[in-house]
Amino acid sequence: MRRGLRNAVRGLCAGAVVWALAGTPATAAPDGYAFTPGAENLAGSPDTAGARTLVPGHTYRSSLPARGRLYYRLTLDAMANVYVPVTAVPPRGATVAATDGIRVSLQDADGNPCFYSSASFGAGLSPRPVTAVGQRDTGRSLCQSAAVYYLLVERLDAKTSDPGRWDLELAPATEPGLAATAPTTPPRSWNSATPQPPGDAPRERRGGEGFSAARLLGQGVWRTRLAPGDTAFYKVPVDWGRQVHASAELAAASTGHGYVGGALTLSLLNPARGPVDDASLGYTGTRHAVSLAPVPPVEYANRYAVPSDENGVRFAGDYYLVVHLSDRLADSFGDGPFGVTLRVRLDGTAHTGPKYRGRTEPTDLLAVSRGDWGPPASGDTGGTDPAMRALAYGGLGAGTALLLGLGAWALLARRSQVRAGA
Repeated sequence: MRRGLRNAVRGLCAGAVVWALAGTPATAAPDGYAFTPGAENLAGSPDTAGARTLVPGHTYRSSLPARGRLYYRLTLDAMANVYVPVTAVPPRGATVAATDGIRVSLQDADGNPCFYSSASFGAGLSPRPVTAVGQRDTGRSLCQSAAVYYLLVERLDAKTSDPGRWDLELAPATEPGLAATAPTTPPRSWNSATPQPPGDAPRERRGGEGFSAARLLGQGVWRTRLAPGDTAFYKVPVDWGRQVHASAELAAASTGHGYVGGALTLSLLNPARGPVDDASLGYTGTRHAVSLAPVPPVEYANRYAVPSDENGVRFAGDYYLVVHLSDRLADSFGDGPFGVTLRVRLDGTAHTGPKYRGRTEPTDLLAVSRGDWGPPASGDTGGTDPAMRALAYGGLGAGTALLLGLGAWALLARRSQVRAGA
């Protein structure tokens, strides 16, 4: 009986520990990128006849061959703006050229393009997640009707790059039309001067490994450490009327010498993952910083601006800051890690945004996160946000309570056994 009791307690204890830890998020990420949990696997088609349907609000995983082109299908109404960001994730350590990347276009059933964009690796010559967006704006003259459309994804300049397949993440989203008419002329004047960066004491804040794992940042100075080839994702809540500024600084190397072009790349993307601006810096081993170009305050009418950076700050929500450290740094300055400091500043006064006729897909697309982001200067939270910490603590607390209950039950059973023997 004692042996059976011990085995039962051991089994229940092990089960309690597994149950308590089941709520903690997985940290493994293929090629250093964390895909959205629950993303549906969806193969692209080499032609429109076999194209499978993308549903706005859902996230998908796919892959792209070196010299192939893939089609995906969308059924759109005549009212909503549509954004289909495609993030390409090449294998870590793959050989890439500056002009390698992806091109994404949205087409009607006759093959006429509504919109296209591209993304490449640039001077860093380092494989990293890059994002391009297929888009349909209802305010434009093209592709206005309710119909079937096709998203085309293809590789750019793949002649000398690694011949392997690249993983893809697709996150189609919709923005409904407005309930009332709004200005169609972007603001003519706004403060385009580069502001003084915040002078706060830096706080540790490790980045996430993908859009879905991006760590929240507020205004202030933030510090992390990256190894060559690493990419860190952050998001900054930017309300209507607010203006976001950001810069990144790469600390001095402790060893080595030489020059690395595009050693650090800093990118800003809007809540639909549409590129707003990016900047990179060359590195000789001494401390160096780079700033994003100033962009106007977030306003609905910015979508009618011609410059792409102004056009991108078209709605409120959590904007993404993405930092990449070129893997070529290791050749000249060692494996690191290297200190990176981010300075984020928010100017302007928040105001109420336009009233939409329906809801976005996903429903939190334009939601602006609230709260205090980041621990005090004494340390980081280790990559887990407050909600997940609460879940983990709750699970561990419940598991502890269960273990205590099992211990009490075992003690009572032992005493009963002793009394029966007496």
